[in-house]
Amino acid sequence: MLWEKKPQPTPPGQRPTSLPLPNPVLETPMKDATVKEAESTTVSPSQTLLGPSVVLKGELAGDEDMRIEGQFDGSIKLPDHCLTVGQRGQVKANIQATRVIISGSVTGNISARERIEIRKTGSVMGDLVAPGIAIEDGAYFKGSIEILREEERRATPAFSASTVQETSA
Repeated sequence: MLWEKKPQPTPPGQRPTSLPLPNPVLETPMKDATVKEAESTTVSPSQTLLGPSVVLKGELAGDEDMRIEGQFDGSIKLPDHCLTVGQRGQVKANIQATRVIISGSVTGNISARERIEIRKTGSVMGDLVAPGIAIEDGAYFKGSIEILREEERRATPAFSASTVQETSA
């Protein structure tokens, strides 16, 4: 019949495909038993960390990158630096930074001079204003998005009062 496959002869020097392959043998066992830290807790030396047990309210400003793994309620201004909200981070604040990366939860408006990224574990309820915005599949976002063009960035001073407005509940 036409649909029956006829066995093909094996060319010399090749193993027939019908034979099972031998199990691989580990030549050198792994000796490094150290546990590596997860990405969410890795902090560079030039980055400030608000740890998972920290609960802070108020106005936060700084001249270095910041990572929040705990809870923060207030306002955040990092005009020349990056803010990262880790997977365990819970932030209720209006945020102004050069770059904002969210893997946790943020409630409030976010304004970034370069880019806003919402990772798949991230959740944002608020308005986004930046020249570049990325939202991964699986992330939660509720709010509006304003993409700034290059000429708007030059014409408008960074983080003007009209860029980020308080939301009333």
